[in-house]
Amino acid sequence: MPSLNDPEAARRPLVLLPSSEPGPLRAVAKRVGIALLLLFAVVAVVYFDRDGYRDTGDGKLSLLDAFYYATVTVSTTGYGDITPVGDAARFVNIVFITPVRVLFLIVLVGTTLEVLAERTREDWRKSRWRTRVRDHIVVAGYGTKGRSAIKTLLNTGVDRESIVVVDPDPRVVAEAAEAGFVSIVGDATRSSVLKQAAVQRAREIVVASARDDTAVLITLTARQLNPHAGIQASVRESENVPLLRQSGADRVVTSSEAAGRLLGMSTSQPSVSQVIEDLLDQGSGLDLVSREVRPDEVGGPLAAVREPALAIVRDGRTIPFDHPECTMLEPSDRLIVARSSPRLRGTAKDEDSAPSEQ
Repeated sequence: MPSLNDPEAARRPLVLLPSSEPGPLRAVAKRVGIALLLLFAVVAVVYFDRDGYRDTGDGKLSLLDAFYYATVTVSTTGYGDITPVGDAARFVNIVFITPVRVLFLIVLVGTTLEVLAERTREDWRKSRWRTRVRDHIVVAGYGTKGRSAIKTLLNTGVDRESIVVVDPDPRVVAEAAEAGFVSIVGDATRSSVLKQAAVQRAREIVVASARDDTAVLITLTARQLNPHAGIQASVRESENVPLLRQSGADRVVTSSEAAGRLLGMSTSQPSVSQVIEDLLDQGSGLDLVSREVRPDEVGGPLAAVREPALAIVRDGRTIPFDHPECTMLEPSDRLIVARSSPRLRGTAKDEDSAPSEQ
């Protein structure tokens, strides 16, 4: 991962795949613990049978000598000043200390090989991911808007693996990777960065940049790379909405004006504002969902639908519930209905099933 203080980090695209593997310090500490455990095991075995060993210095084997012998033996140094002379000691060296020496070398060499192979493994994972990924959702910007958009996508059933985050801040991208998303460090206005996110095979592109000019450039670049993907963009000022639409955005949300409307609604009609906020927070209470018309609903009016229906989507047009065209539902229609979240439905069901007090 590039240095967090590197000003050129945003210009070099870096793909971070989500991983459940432990960090490098934890992995090294684990291997060091295993090596020490093997070393102490050899010390205990040698000191227990210390009479079966001969020290060329003073002939006796102390605890320090046992540590010394274990160290030079498992590290394959072997000075020869302490040697097993008893049959039991030699048998223990054959069946126990020699396998421990091999395991000790495997631990040390394995750590080195893991460090050397890490980049190769990561390159292979990235190449395999780029080959397989398609019909995914690219989110350009992992700030407040980007996080909220991703939260809503997850609450509506989108798989975490099908979301790719692009952001120029390495710290933010690291957080996204820890959250389980494939993440790209880089400037999303550059085509090379968006290609790293396989935007040319994406199903949807969410532009959640903090700056309107950046959002326009991201939209232009994304539309050039993928003429068919749906692009949903956010801007702060409404005067920039036409620029986003001309750049290729399918839908544009004005964040500052939306917040202002909610503030005004909270002042004049707080209950209505609370319901609107609930509808915007997918999965928390009341949700707006789109569904197909059921066969038993075809031909009937929208008012006959059992769920609260607010609109019909017909031939790409959104028709409000009180429009004359809503008097007869067609098989190809989609309905925008209000539903309570599963949690609330479960609570209501429990309350309904509870025995009433007389």
